[in-house]
Amino acid sequence: MSYDRYIAICQPLHYGTLLGSRACVHMAAAAWGSGFLNALLHTANTFSLPLCQGNVLDQFFCEMPQILKLSCSHSYLRELGLLVVSACSGFGCFVFIVVSYVQIFRAVLRIPSEQGRHKDFSMCIPQLAVVSLFVSTSFFAYLKPPSISCLVLDLVVALLYLVVPPAVNPLIYSMRNKELKGAVWKLMTR
Repeated sequence: MSYDRYIAICQPLHYGTLLGSRACVHMAAAAWGSGFLNALLHTANTFSLPLCQGNVLDQFFCEMPQILKLSCSHSYLRELGLLVVSACSGFGCFVFIVVSYVQIFRAVLRIPSEQGRHKDFSMCIPQLAVVSLFVSTSFFAYLKPPSISCLVLDLVVALLYLVVPPAVNPLIYSMRNKELKGAVWKLMTR
């Protein structure tokens, strides 16, 4: 999405050629393929971990840091290595998003009209807010020291990065629709 916004704002005349259906298929295939490979590696490694502290998790889903707490062998180092690889991959995506948004903001700030800047910022800020919430909470969940781990904090952080962004995303993008915005405003002012 950041690349889409970058092309739409920084190179609008080339939008059709740079983001044609073929490019979208390639980007979707890369995202799905890397996600599938990441999940496959973690799943295969998880099934090879010996669990000596039972198999009950203090979470509402199977998350890697929680499963690693149940492991009793040093084979958890393999999973830790996979988490580091995943974090590096995620960090690469994060850097790409940051660079895209720096270019977008530079282009938007050069727009002479206040209305044009407002329109472009209103298109970018909601997506940037959702991505920031997801990235910051997931980094905190996976990179926090075990000494500050507590059940309630782990559940809240997991809820923030797994449930809130996908739930808020459609709402944010649908609020750009004037009819829907009017209906929500009417519902709230009753």
